[in-house]
Amino acid sequence: MSTEPAALSPAPDGAGRAGGAPLAIVRGEPLTLVPRDLYIPPDALEVFLETFEGPLDLLLYLIKRQNLDILDIPIAEITRQYMGYIELMQEMRLELAAEYLVMAAMLAEIKSRMLLPRSAAVEDEDDPRAELVRRLQEYEQFRQAAQDLDDLPRLERDIFPATLEPPPLTGERPLPEVGLDELLLALREVLQRADMFTHHQIQREPLSVRERMSRVLEALGQGPVPFAALFTLEEGRRGVVVTFLAVLELLKAHLVELAQAELFAPIYLSAARRADVAHDT
Repeated sequence: MSTEPAALSPAPDGAGRAGGAPLAIVRGEPLTLVPRDLYIPPDALEVFLETFEGPLDLLLYLIKRQNLDILDIPIAEITRQYMGYIELMQEMRLELAAEYLVMAAMLAEIKSRMLLPRSAAVEDEDDPRAELVRRLQEYEQFRQAAQDLDDLPRLERDIFPATLEPPPLTGERPLPEVGLDELLLALREVLQRADMFTHHQIQREPLSVRERMSRVLEALGQGPVPFAALFTLEEGRRGVVVTFLAVLELLKAHLVELAQAELFAPIYLSAARRADVAHDT
């Protein structure tokens, strides 16, 4: 359906908007007078008020607009309105789909069959409208189901997911403090490895803690050394104990420092800074 086409007539010479307001802006210039040769086609202002997706959609619209019972359709009135819509489409010079014309023929057939007198001998004759009612009911069910699906929340239409990147973590991880427990755990690992080199040959070797302290300080002169690298496994348990005592004496005298990158990481020994040594002395 559409409104009646309208056309604008050229205004008299010199006619324009009240107060000098321009009618339009053409190429940046205000247009205050209607051109004398202005022509608007008759179809330029046609507005389509209703659009339908097929003949069943049109029939369902006509039935619901008048609150008619779909099981008792007044075929004559519905056919008249349906044909009026088709005539309106023809006036607008629209190409009619074959489905609309087929439905018009079907309505005409139903109307003619209802006008024919029924035979009294045939009592169980089917209603000519039964097939049309069945198709309308099925179409209404599918259309309602499609409408219910369309009403469901849809991503990027009704629901917009929010995304947020977490801020970058710039905090520095503090180094763990090396205590006596960690040092004893490291010693136990060294002792377990030293037991692998034990033998039954008895040989007395003089071992000096003071001498071993000098050897440790000499090894630390090149830089930090892993705690386990200070021990000579071939010396057995006695050599490990003497080296451990030497490390404890150096720690007590603040001549060496312990460092660990993270929990359960290898322990490193390094020579104490001179400023710290001078302060302790």
